[in-house]
Amino acid sequence: MASVMRNEVFSCFVFYGVLLVVKMYIIAIITGQVRLRKKAFANPEDALRHGGLQYYRDDPYVERCRRAHVNDLENILPFLFLGAIYSLTGPSLSVARLHFVVFFLGRVLHTVAYLFALKAPTRSMAYIVAQIPCVSMALQILIAVAAYA
Repeated sequence: MASVMRNEVFSCFVFYGVLLVVKMYIIAIITGQVRLRKKAFANPEDALRHGGLQYYRDDPYVERCRRAHVNDLENILPFLFLGAIYSLTGPSLSVARLHFVVFFLGRVLHTVAYLFALKAPTRSMAYIVAQIPCVSMALQILIAVAAYA
C-alpha cells in the first residue's frame, strides 16, 4: 500500500475520492434528517415509529434530497473507477489534479444547486462540467490500453 500511495497522482486521486465519498455520506444524512423534520417516511414501519401511517408519504423536498443522493451514486462511483485507473496510466500530476478538482467542484456545485433549487441551468451546467474530466480520463485510459492491445 505504501508504494501505491507514493504515486503522487494516485494520492491526489485518493484525496478527492475520499472527499466525494464523505460528501455522499453528508447528503445521505441530510436526506434522513429532512425525512425526520418533514415526517415523510419511505417505509410504513418507520412512519409507525414516528407517529403513524399518515407519515408514510412522499415529500417534495425529501425527494429532492434523495434525487441528489442518487445522482451522486450514478456519477461519483464511475469517477472513482475511472480516476483510479487513470492514476495508474502515468499522467502528469498537474493535469490529473485538474481533472480531479474540476470533477469535485462540479459535483459540489451540482449538489448545492439540487438542494437549494438554484435557477436553471446551474445544475445542468455543473453536471456537464463534471462530466468533462470523466470523458477525458476514459479516453486517455482507452488510448493507454490500446497501446498494449
